[in-house]
Amino acid sequence: MVAEEARQMIVPEKSIGTILEVIACSVEDAIEAEEGGADRLEIIRDLGAGGFTPTLDLVRGIQSRVKLPLRVMLREEPGFNSASPESIDKMCRMATELNELNIDGVVIGFLVDGMVNIHLAAKVVSFAPDLAVTFHHAFEDALDKGAAIREIKRIDRVDRILSHGGFGAGNERVDTLSADAAVAGSEIQIVAGGRIDLQMIKALREKTEIREFHVGTAARENGNVSSSRVKALAAAAQGTYD
Repeated sequence: MVAEEARQMIVPEKSIGTILEVIACSVEDAIEAEEGGADRLEIIRDLGAGGFTPTLDLVRGIQSRVKLPLRVMLREEPGFNSASPESIDKMCRMATELNELNIDGVVIGFLVDGMVNIHLAAKVVSFAPDLAVTFHHAFEDALDKGAAIREIKRIDRVDRILSHGGFGAGNERVDTLSADAAVAGSEIQIVAGGRIDLQMIKALREKTEIREFHVGTAARENGNVSSSRVKALAAAAQGTYD
């Protein structure tokens, strides 16, 4: 397919599966992240609010300046439990546009009554048939994480779930993420993200099989992505720290 051929031209993710994904809210963020050694970008709008759908112009601008795989947030409203017909229409139209850009994937997440809204998720991703899918932090609000993972596996092309492992101490979060990864198995990668820093990455590398890490504020200095901070996080992700 055309999209697949285009993705083969992008700098490939590390074969050993170690990935540092950095949130980018601007072209400058993306450039700094690439210079620092990021492996993938998640493009969003409004980091402070947890991320919303960015503009198509921003995605195009980033795509023209970096060679990294790009995953783009599709989220129009606060929370994860509702979406108006207008919001759903916007996400579906954006998914179609992103599919034509041949990016790596989209980032979605919908719940209903504490359970994965598999029907809405399937509808939105059907408009991007050539793209991979990450299920984002909506997962954290699911009442039964094991059941949520099993439901997410039913959504076409979802290959990653983003999770911070809860709000406990670091060791508790490590244990939770490890347990989630065991349920996900080889079908879906658990990406550790949300309050993830150098120490958390090191702990996850030492105690779990998780090798994909997602960072936002940890990669930033004065509100913007810093290549030096990304470099340190990338070293931790690869296990090359002292």
